[in-house]
Amino acid sequence: MTKDLNQLEILTELEPVAEANLNRHLSMAKDWHPHDYVPWDAGRNFAAMGGIDWAPEQSKLNEVAKAAMITNLLTEDNLPSYHREISEHFSSDGAWGTWVGRWTAEENRHGIAMRDYLVVTRGVDPVALEEARMIHMTKGVHSPEYWGGFLVNVAYVTFQELATRVSHRNTGRVCDDPIADRMLQRIATDENLHMIFYRNLCGAGLDLVPDQAMVAITGILANFVMPGHSMPNFRRNGVLMAKHGIYDLRQHLEEVVQPVLKKWNIFERNDFGARGEAARERLGEYLEKLAGDVLKFEEQRDRMFAREAAKGIMQPV
Repeated sequence: MTKDLNQLEILTELEPVAEANLNRHLSMAKDWHPHDYVPWDAGRNFAAMGGIDWAPEQSKLNEVAKAAMITNLLTEDNLPSYHREISEHFSSDGAWGTWVGRWTAEENRHGIAMRDYLVVTRGVDPVALEEARMIHMTKGVHSPEYWGGFLVNVAYVTFQELATRVSHRNTGRVCDDPIADRMLQRIATDENLHMIFYRNLCGAGLDLVPDQAMVAITGILANFVMPGHSMPNFRRNGVLMAKHGIYDLRQHLEEVVQPVLKKWNIFERNDFGARGEAARERLGEYLEKLAGDVLKFEEQRDRMFAREAAKGIMQPV
């Protein structure tokens, strides 16, 4: 049994873990340059510089790839909001501050590379993309009041980074372009390293204050939403991505939630008090419900594909 610690006490106790994982990350991360992943020779001027503006027939991406690329890029675009949220709940001092700065700089590459690729290849309408960016970034991302504190935020970014990795990786596969696939593989590698940092820090939080951390983890998973949920057309694009296996409920459960919980030994631990045990029980109930939702979604998806096949509707991927 351990007593509850406040925010400052948790950050102070975990700073050596943060420093060790920062050094681990720096030893493993490989520098890369967004311009090396963009086919510049495919580019041409738009009308403002004497060329021609975008038209739908110029894009070589199918509708699923377009939706996924736009969703993933607009998610990356809100980096200033994510930086604010993380810096508010971590610290600007020592290893914490160094990590927040390094993470932000690495994440910024993702939006640069993806936008340059889409504009140069004319994969999507650049005007509509810019309009959506302005709307999304103006709204920003704001954590609900009950999400305050280090433990809640480090739990969220652990699952979110892994979810983003899955989404980027699967988007690369549906683009039918080896250049896009290579770029998104590179981005997904970054996301995986970021996830490992956060997963290790959250795991250390579990060891330090098991009940507090367990409550945080359960709350995050039971209310999980992707960071881009407020962007224009998010629901429409999210449904399309789920329908075609870029990021669906089964992937969320089996490729994101379960591996992380297994790494933390959530259902084998014996260091919880009454509050932690109650939170773990709620989490188990939530996972049972999620598994049932997976089956329902897949049954609905199979019926939808069958109806479309009967009508002769070709799938885009």
